[in-house]
Amino acid sequence: MIQAADFEKLLLSYDKVVTDDSLGQGIRAFGFKASDEAEPTLFALVYTDTSPLKISLRCDPQLSLKLREEYITILPGENLDRKIWNTIICSGQLTDDEVFDLARLAYNIASGRA
Repeated sequence: MIQAADFEKLLLSYDKVVTDDSLGQGIRAFGFKASDEAEPTLFALVYTDTSPLKISLRCDPQLSLKLREEYITILPGENLDRKIWNTIICSGQLTDDEVFDLARLAYNIASGRA
Protein backbone atom coordinates (compact mmCIF):
# COMPACT_ATOMS: atom_id res chain seq x y z
CA MET A 1 0.00 0.00 0.00
CA ILE A 2 1.08 3.54 -0.73
CA GLN A 3 2.78 5.49 2.03
CA ALA A 4 2.35 9.27 2.34
CA ALA A 5 6.08 9.96 1.90
CA ASP A 6 6.26 7.94 -1.32
CA PHE A 7 3.16 9.60 -2.74
CA GLU A 8 4.43 13.06 -1.84
CA LYS A 9 7.78 12.28 -3.48
CA LEU A 10 5.93 11.41 -6.70
CA LEU A 11 3.92 14.65 -6.62
CA LEU A 12 7.03 16.73 -5.99
CA SER A 13 8.74 15.13 -8.99
CA TYR A 14 6.35 17.00 -11.31
CA ASP A 15 7.44 20.34 -12.75
CA LYS A 16 6.49 23.59 -10.92
CA VAL A 17 4.79 21.93 -7.93
CA VAL A 18 4.45 23.80 -4.65
CA THR A 19 3.16 22.58 -1.30
CA ASP A 20 1.05 24.22 1.37
CA ASP A 21 0.47 22.98 4.91
CA SER A 22 -1.92 25.77 5.94
CA LEU A 23 -5.14 23.81 5.36
CA GLY A 24 -4.92 22.09 8.72
CA GLN A 25 -2.92 19.61 10.69
CA GLY A 26 -2.28 16.45 8.75
CA ILE A 27 -3.26 17.91 5.36
CA ARG A 28 -0.67 18.81 2.74
CA ALA A 29 -1.85 20.54 -0.43
CA PHE A 30 -0.03 20.28 -3.76
CA GLY A 31 -0.47 22.79 -6.53
CA PHE A 32 0.89 23.65 -9.94
CA LYS A 33 2.37 27.16 -10.03
CA ALA A 34 2.87 28.40 -13.59
CA SER A 35 4.92 31.49 -12.63
CA ASP A 36 6.12 33.48 -9.63
CA GLU A 37 3.09 35.78 -9.91
CA ALA A 38 0.47 33.07 -10.42
CA GLU A 39 -1.57 31.48 -7.69
CA PRO A 40 -1.04 27.72 -7.56
CA THR A 41 -3.79 25.52 -8.99
CA LEU A 42 -4.43 22.75 -6.49
CA PHE A 43 -4.43 19.22 -7.82
CA ALA A 44 -3.85 17.00 -4.78
CA LEU A 45 -4.39 16.86 -1.03
CA VAL A 46 -2.61 14.27 1.09
CA TYR A 47 -4.07 13.43 4.49
CA THR A 48 -0.82 12.46 6.18
CA ASP A 49 -2.31 11.30 9.49
CA THR A 50 -4.64 8.61 8.11
CA SER A 51 -4.18 4.88 7.87
CA PRO A 52 -4.70 3.72 5.24
CA LEU A 53 -3.52 6.79 3.37
CA LYS A 54 -6.29 9.05 2.11
CA ILE A 55 -5.77 11.47 -0.77
CA SER A 56 -7.95 13.83 -2.78
CA LEU A 57 -7.22 14.38 -6.46
CA ARG A 58 -8.61 16.70 -9.12
CA CYS A 59 -10.30 14.72 -11.90
CA ASP A 60 -12.31 15.06 -15.08
CA PRO A 61 -16.01 15.30 -14.04
CA GLN A 62 -17.19 12.39 -16.20
CA LEU A 63 -14.30 10.17 -15.15
CA SER A 64 -14.97 11.07 -11.49
CA LEU A 65 -18.47 9.63 -11.69
CA LYS A 66 -17.31 6.50 -13.48
CA LEU A 67 -14.57 5.83 -10.91
CA ARG A 68 -16.99 6.30 -7.99
CA GLU A 69 -19.37 3.77 -9.54
CA GLU A 70 -16.57 1.25 -10.06
CA TYR A 71 -14.64 1.54 -6.77
CA ILE A 72 -16.05 1.79 -3.25
CA THR A 73 -12.79 3.40 -2.07
CA ILE A 74 -13.24 6.40 -4.39
CA LEU A 75 -15.61 8.96 -2.91
CA PRO A 76 -16.71 12.48 -3.84
CA GLY A 77 -14.10 15.04 -2.83
CA GLU A 78 -14.17 15.63 0.91
CA ASN A 79 -14.84 19.35 1.56
CA LEU A 80 -14.08 20.06 -2.11
CA ASP A 81 -16.00 20.58 -5.35
CA ARG A 82 -17.46 17.09 -5.69
CA LYS A 83 -17.77 17.41 -9.46
CA ILE A 84 -14.03 17.63 -10.05
CA TRP A 85 -12.46 16.08 -6.93
CA ASN A 86 -12.30 12.49 -5.71
CA THR A 87 -11.12 11.30 -2.33
CA ILE A 88 -9.35 7.97 -2.54
CA ILE A 89 -8.79 5.62 0.37
CA CYS A 90 -5.59 3.76 -0.52
CA SER A 91 -6.58 0.43 1.00
CA GLY A 92 -5.48 -1.73 -1.92
CA GLN A 93 -8.61 -1.79 -4.07
CA LEU A 94 -6.69 0.26 -6.64
CA THR A 95 -3.11 -0.68 -7.40
CA ASP A 96 -0.36 1.79 -6.59
CA ASP A 97 0.14 2.33 -10.33
CA GLU A 98 -3.55 3.17 -10.79
CA VAL A 99 -3.37 5.75 -7.99
CA PHE A 100 -0.17 7.17 -9.49
CA ASP A 101 -1.90 7.43 -12.88
CA LEU A 102 -4.79 9.36 -11.28
CA ALA A 103 -2.26 11.68 -9.62
CA ARG A 104 -0.59 12.28 -12.99
CA LEU A 105 -3.99 13.07 -14.51
CA ALA A 106 -4.75 15.51 -11.67
CA TYR A 107 -1.44 17.28 -12.29
CA ASN A 108 -2.05 17.40 -16.04
CA ILE A 109 -5.49 18.94 -15.49
CA ALA A 110 -4.08 21.59 -13.15
CA SER A 111 -1.17 22.41 -15.46
CA GLY A 112 -3.37 22.59 -18.56
CA ARG A 113 -1.77 19.56 -20.18
CA ALA A 114 -4.88 17.37 -20.12
